[in-house]
Amino acid sequence: MGENNLVSKVWNYASVLRDSGVNYTEYVSQLTYLIFLKMDDERVKNLNSVSKIPKDCSWEYIKSLDGESLESAYTNALATLSKMDGIIGTIYQKAQNKINEPAKLKRIVSMINDETWMGLDVDVKGVIYEGLLQKNATESKSGAGQYFTPRALINTIVEVMRPNIDDSIRDPACGTGGFLLAAYEYMKKQSKDKEKLSNLKQNLSGTDISPLVVSLCAMNLYLHDIGVDTSPVKAGDSLLSLGETRYDMVLTNPPFGKKSSTKVMDSDGGVSVEKDSYERDDFIISTSNKQINFLQHIMSILKIGGRAAVVLPDNVLFEGGAGEKVRQRLLSSFRLHTILRLPTGIFYAQGVKANVLFFDKTTITSNEYATKEIWIYDFRTNQNFTLVTNPLKQSDLKDFIKCYNSKDITKRKESEKFKKFSIDEVLSREKTNLDITWLKDDSFQDLENLPEPKFVLDEILQNLQSALDEFKKIDV
Repeated sequence: MGENNLVSKVWNYASVLRDSGVNYTEYVSQLTYLIFLKMDDERVKNLNSVSKIPKDCSWEYIKSLDGESLESAYTNALATLSKMDGIIGTIYQKAQNKINEPAKLKRIVSMINDETWMGLDVDVKGVIYEGLLQKNATESKSGAGQYFTPRALINTIVEVMRPNIDDSIRDPACGTGGFLLAAYEYMKKQSKDKEKLSNLKQNLSGTDISPLVVSLCAMNLYLHDIGVDTSPVKAGDSLLSLGETRYDMVLTNPPFGKKSSTKVMDSDGGVSVEKDSYERDDFIISTSNKQINFLQHIMSILKIGGRAAVVLPDNVLFEGGAGEKVRQRLLSSFRLHTILRLPTGIFYAQGVKANVLFFDKTTITSNEYATKEIWIYDFRTNQNFTLVTNPLKQSDLKDFIKCYNSKDITKRKESEKFKKFSIDEVLSREKTNLDITWLKDDSFQDLENLPEPKFVLDEILQNLQSALDEFKKIDV
């Protein structure tokens, strides 16, 4: 069966399950749990592999049951598998059976059983699963889109960053693994040496705060033949600590929005609390702004000579208080060489105005700023993208790739959309504002290009919070 037909087959059944109260995200997670069991069964039968799955959790056992016996066995299997180590425990962490109608569960089991998953090419399996993740991201009610960065943007970032096969790659907000997979696909073409390829898989790592998303990410990597034994991703809050490892490259799109002691509901009904701010010795300032905290974290976990590409919202470029202090540190201790201004309409959270910051970690040898000049590419002004009628394509970013000139960024040339600004020009701007524009917006009156009020309000609240944080530090 072709990959598109298989995606359609497994996805069309989602409409049946939705009538039973199973949302898209839950459906994809249940597919994940069952497909893994089916592939494990195929490994045992076709490759003489030794299964780590207990017999009462195995595919052979699950598929032999019907009715309440099936529902009970599947529910117990998820509980057992969630406590195991390695890739199994990561995929099944906090797993729960969300399909409480035995007949519909049996139908999904039969549907998966009809396909020989291990017989599919690695790339085909990956495409099928990513097709499901992308479809899932379009379901705005589930909030799944927050974990999905447009593939065209990811591929472009990886292409200009040119990761080397020996580089360690980190995504501290990995979502479903888009950046890690794109980096892997780029790097694996650089050698056919088995040892290098094996090391490459071990050099990929990521963290996400949502256990369910980490489960989907682990399965996505597994289907691309990454993390077969030990999982390269884990659930957790990357901002809690610096950790002991430093990385050659960080590629990431941290979650947008303000962190203000948010209560997060786990898949098993448990509640965890995201911290309001983080007191870390390596942070130059404590703030409730999640994106600024992620930027500080990324600056810390890079090796000397390490490189980063980070998707960040506009407020990080112009916010005063903590934002200004972190920008000053970024400019003085790092080489911020490129900013890509992104258009609206490419993310599932509508109205978001974001940028990609490209910077290197340098060795400080003087009191001078490490950043000498910043090149800004305006891919926002007079651009109009929508998720359905005019989605972002790889070809839309060809000019940026050309202007970036990744082989030798010292030989860049200015163009209408690509301008160079000296460090003196930047420092002369109020609050070291990096939100720089020069193109005339022909569609300024088009309200569709303006952010939604809630995003404007969020930026205002973040500025107010930063101001309050500064007042608290004044010794009256």
